[in-house]
This record gives sequence, structure tokens and C-alpha cells, in this order.
Amino acid sequence: MKAFIIAEAGVNHNGSIDTSRKLVDVAVDAGADAVKFQTFKTDQIVSITAPKAEYQIRTTGKRETQFRMLKKLELSEKAHHELFLYCKKKKIIFLSTPFDIESVDFLNKLGLGIFKIPSGEITNLPYLEKIGNLKKKIIMSTGMADMREIKDALKILIDCGTPKENITLLHCNTDYPTSMRDVNLLAMLTIRDAFKVKVGYSDHTLGIEVPVAAVALGATIIEKHFTLDKKMSGPDHSSSLEPKELKAMVEAIRNIEKALGDGIKKPSRSEMRNIHVVRKSIVAARAIRRGEVLSEGNITVKRPGTGISPMEWDKIIGGKAVRDFQKDEIIEN
Repeated sequence: MKAFIIAEAGVNHNGSIDTSRKLVDVAVDAGADAVKFQTFKTDQIVSITAPKAEYQIRTTGKRETQFRMLKKLELSEKAHHELFLYCKKKKIIFLSTPFDIESVDFLNKLGLGIFKIPSGEITNLPYLEKIGNLKKKIIMSTGMADMREIKDALKILIDCGTPKENITLLHCNTDYPTSMRDVNLLAMLTIRDAFKVKVGYSDHTLGIEVPVAAVALGATIIEKHFTLDKKMSGPDHSSSLEPKELKAMVEAIRNIEKALGDGIKKPSRSEMRNIHVVRKSIVAARAIRRGEVLSEGNITVKRPGTGISPMEWDKIIGGKAVRDFQKDEIIEN
């Protein structure tokens, strides 16, 4: 099964619908399955005095509050409608993460079939109940959460009527960028085995190696931030992939999926033509006369593998030559 690849535009549009369309174009060109934005009302998700995260201070400074930073990154309802139709035209799935209950309602009316729950809302009971009651497909990131918190959130969604098979949990680390020593990718398998659900990975590392490794481990969904230019102003640009990198990630994932195969160990079609060339046969080590007893002194093993397999060695030893053989000639019986 192919992994569902989400190109995470997030707020890297900087509030511009034109930039948003360009991001959609990049996601389409890269071969992503979906492009995802973020939907929120700043005054409903953050207080006026709320501090920024450390990575946000590094990327945008500390003069403005988190409130002011986010306010500039809101997309209007009109912009959402335009992007929804633009994605439909470009044949890519439009997704957006709601960060408040009003945004959940709006996206539901817009026609979203998949709802993404961000890591920060995994302990938000009213929010979880709102999405769970929609009974749609859900992708939930688990950054900053422990196993008990994941279990509690999952139970709420299921109790509200969302079938367990409709839920995919994404392992995630919410530091931007995430250092390799903090990725803990094997935790994705711990989540899968503990809760018997589909799992995926939301990546915030600087490269593309970890998402590719996640697919090799069984991730069914990959989510990765991207931007038009890492040097653009904004909180997430520097930790995002540029267009060529996004395309390289998608290509690498698709190649890994091909390489994983079906798990059945047998010679591949391409290997079949090499078998006779590379394997060996029992041959005459020197000239042998008809009727001579075959022994370790007059037979040996050499390429090509078109004659009697060396696995039959014990059966051949002690037999008699059925005819004269020249050195290196394949033994017959």
C-alpha cells in the first residue's frame, strides 16, 4: 500500500492567497497526495499575552507576541473556498488543520473528508468530541503526548462514534527543527502495537531521511512542512523543505515502497537470467575416461550453472563416468 503523503503548507503562505496557490502548485509538482493548510481564529486559540515557542522566537524575534504573529497568518474563509476549488482543479486533496471549534464547523461545511488533529489539541476534550462526532476520517498527531494521553484521546474519538479503523495516529516531535536524537522513530511502532491502529509520521527534521525511514517501518501517512523559500519571513520556513527537496522526498518514498516488495522470498524476474551465469555445476577437474570412478580427485565445481548442481555432489561421488570428459566439461549422469 502506498503511503499517503501530505505536503504541509501550514502557515508558510504568510497570509497571501497568491503564495498559497504557488504552494499548491509545488505540492502537485512534487507528487504529494494532499496539501494541508491551517485554519484558525487567532482570538480563539491564543491569549493576547501568550509567549512564543522558542523556535518561533528564533525565527521571528520576540518583539511581537504570539497573538500578533498568528493574526498575520490567518487565511480568510474566502481564501479557503478559493484554495479548496483550486486544489480540486489541480487534482490534489485539500486539507487544513482546524485549531478551534468554529474552524472545525467551517471546514466541515467546506466539505473536508479528513480531519487533522494537531499535537497541541490532543488534550482538548471539547475539541476532540467535536471532531469525533463528525464520524469522518481522522489523522491525529501525538507530539508531546505520552501513551496515557494518546489512549485517552483515542477513546474520546471512538466513544463519539468515529470507527477505530478511520483513525490514523502520527508519531511526531514538535520541536522545530527536530534533532535526530529526539526523533525516536521506533515509538511509531510502539503506538501501532499498543493501540492496534494505522500509524504514520509527521516530520520536523531538516532532511528527508527520517520520513523515508518511517515508510520503510510501516508508516501509512507522511506529513512534511514545505515552503517556497526557506529564507522567507515567518515561524516555519527555515524548518521546511524547499520545492526540490519536497520532490526528492516523494520520489525517495515511492522508490522505497517499490523496494519493499511483497515480502515473498524468491528469485526476481531480473535475477532469473543470472542464475546459470553465477551458480556452478559439477565439472571434470581433468580428463576422465568412460567408466572411471568419479571422485574428489577428478571432479570439481565451476561456472556456469547449467549442469548438475553441486548440491548433488554426494550422489555423484562414487559413480562412474558415462563417457569420456575433457577438463572443465560439465559432468553428465
